[in-house]
Amino acid sequence: MRVPFHKNRGKRRREGDLTRRVLEDPDAAADAESGERLTGKGQLTRHRTVVGSEQDEALIRETGDRETETGRVLSAVGANHCRVQTADGLVIECTIRRVVRTLAREARNAVVAGDIVHFSRVDEHSGVIESVDPRKTTLSRGSRQKAHIIVANVDQAVIVASAAMPDLKLPLIDRFLCSTETGGIQGIVCINKCDLVPRERLQPIIGQYALIGYPVVLTNALTGEGIPELRRLLQGHETVFTGQSGVGKTSLLNAVQPGLGRAVGEVSSDTTKGRHTTRVAELMKLDGAGWVVDTPGVRQLQLWDVAREEVEGVFVEFRPYTARCRFPDCRHTHERGCGIKNAVTRGMISPLRYASYVRIVTGDDD
Repeated sequence: MRVPFHKNRGKRRREGDLTRRVLEDPDAAADAESGERLTGKGQLTRHRTVVGSEQDEALIRETGDRETETGRVLSAVGANHCRVQTADGLVIECTIRRVVRTLAREARNAVVAGDIVHFSRVDEHSGVIESVDPRKTTLSRGSRQKAHIIVANVDQAVIVASAAMPDLKLPLIDRFLCSTETGGIQGIVCINKCDLVPRERLQPIIGQYALIGYPVVLTNALTGEGIPELRRLLQGHETVFTGQSGVGKTSLLNAVQPGLGRAVGEVSSDTTKGRHTTRVAELMKLDGAGWVVDTPGVRQLQLWDVAREEVEGVFVEFRPYTARCRFPDCRHTHERGCGIKNAVTRGMISPLRYASYVRIVTGDDD
């Protein structure tokens, strides 16, 4: 394939028309740099041919005769450094081959936590990632018109929200559930700090997610309420914990596995918003069976690679009713004879979930 490449080094492109300048001023030829390239390409070699393939957000490159090993990325810091666990359990520090980063044209990072990678050894404790295997599942969001893949190759996501401090944001939960549907991951809704509001206020929320197939668990990381059920859901799975800042993701992980010792922060008393404590997504093994990924908190989630016309497909409860719309191009917002709106009126679809759908298709990021 042909990919754009920056040169590692090179002189700047000469400005202006050199031939005309020399004809007009012969003395200018004496001042010209004899070793400077006059290709007009500047600091780019335009394109270079790379042998390999790109499929399903995978970055695959033939490594020729270079000997490589297979490992799992535990965490990625910046665009060029990550920690990789080898097949024998050793953790080494790796950089990322430049061609791999170049192939990730639409991604913010070429390598993320959970990736299966092939790397060559530099020494006993370091290596260079040569290629990345195709990702079976992903949890991603849009970031500056690029894909920000939060984690790869996990089978379920615990979407953590708090009943209060910070306030419960149902639209954010729904956006995360849309992202899990897009990435092929089972979504689980976890409402933490459940002691801060009356339980009857949470019952309609629990019902609207349970009725459409998403497990819901109420927890309190301080008292231990709901922790045994959460621990049961994690056993034998690879799970990412995600949600907004300050909801208690890391505190829940510390409660699920005592002694984990992950750093936690406090919610701001002025804004009631969480502070970022977890800086990078990190894959960790649980005692017994299972892996978890602790991730930095987010305050907004922009769906990636989901057109507005496709949003109805990632709201699972909409699927039986889309065929009942009067118009084939119905957006389910203002049209007459809309099957989705009729289902909301009859109580078959939650009005809160429908409100989240409208926010997404109308571009409201709150």
